[in-house]
Amino acid sequence: MNEAILEKAIELIPDRRVLINAACRRAGELARGGKPLIRVLPGEEKSYLDIALEEIAEGKIALRVPEPELEL
Repeated sequence: MNEAILEKAIELIPDRRVLINAACRRAGELARGGKPLIRVLPGEEKSYLDIALEEIAEGKIALRVPEPELEL
C-alpha cells in the first residue's frame, strides 16, 4: 500500500472507519468487474484496495454520509 496515497485519502475522509468502509466497498465493486476510475497500466501490480484508495485520494469517489435522525 502506498503511504502517500493513504495519507491523501485520510485528508479527504478523516474518519478512518468511514474511509475503510468506503475503500472496501469500492474494492469489492472492482473485484466483481467494476472499471477503475483511475488509470491502471497493464502489468501494473495494484490490488483492488490500492486502486480504491487512489480513487478516493484523487476525489473520484463521492461519499454521502446520512445525517443522524433526531428524535423529537
